Amino acid sequence: MARLIAGFDAGQTHTTCRLADCLSGVTMAEGLGPGLSHLAAAAGRQRFAAALRQSLEAARQALPAERSQDPLAAAAVGASGIEAGSAVQQEGLDLAAAVLALPAERLVVTGDERTALRGAFLESAGIVVISGTGTIAVGQDGRGREHRCGGWGWLLDGAGSAMDIGRDGLALGLRMVDGREPSSGLVEALWQALGIDPRDPQAPQRIKALVVEPEFGPAGFARLAPVVDRLAQLGDARATMILAHNAEALATMVAAVASALDLQAPPVCPLGGALLHLVELRSQFAEKLARRLGRNALVSPDGDACQGALRLAADCLPGRAGGA
Repeated sequence: MARLIAGFDAGQTHTTCRLADCLSGVTMAEGLGPGLSHLAAAAGRQRFAAALRQSLEAARQALPAERSQDPLAAAAVGASGIEAGSAVQQEGLDLAAAVLALPAERLVVTGDERTALRGAFLESAGIVVISGTGTIAVGQDGRGREHRCGGWGWLLDGAGSAMDIGRDGLALGLRMVDGREPSSGLVEALWQALGIDPRDPQAPQRIKALVVEPEFGPAGFARLAPVVDRLAQLGDARATMILAHNAEALATMVAAVASALDLQAPPVCPLGGALLHLVELRSQFAEKLARRLGRNALVSPDGDACQGALRLAADCLPGRAGGA
């Protein structure tokens, strides 16, 4: 019976499952499921299982009728918050094995940055830098070595992320309001983005209360990043400084990965919503990275994270790189 391999890209907002024929590698179908949270978080295990189960079912429903019941031969999951070699990775592997009815040797569970790297560069040397709500960089030297930098969570290590850009902008706005910094249009733009009247004398107090509400979190700050980026494009000098600081942080991460892997001016693939959609951030990052590497090293990915997960799943098949 013809079999399938599955590649999962599991993020905090949604999970994508892509199914491919295990012999030809041709993509057969794709489906979406809910997002997940860290396995150690409340209901983390339940959300992880539901994300895999529902996205797989959605992908199966999109298959040709004659293939809809084909069993899985192997699968790989790239999930937010999975650290290589950690107890959480083993927990995720055990849980995925149960949900997908696969033995451990036919399954890979790893961080979504690793599947993004494999999708972007296959086996060749290169570095992926991801800036979304959070940020991380990971690279490979094409000879089996990998190195990661950043990605230690928004409370500890978010420089270069949309979260930090939004938070930095909001903090600057509050300093402007209380007279520590010269005021600019940044205050009005950010206050309006938060749904707060800039003319309200209690606006700073309302913001102080808003940002500690449980539902605000990193995503609440990240939603302000496009406002800061737009102001920078319009010439706001203080907004431009915020973007420059965060772009420098991203370039530093890439340089650290390149140094650890002894890579000279490697290709660098920028990914994540912030780097893909914030025009000033991407421009500043490209400029600062070129200064460090001596050339414009930015490239487009060969494939996406789901494609990378499928490549890892294929390696688990008998007779392949990681398969028995």
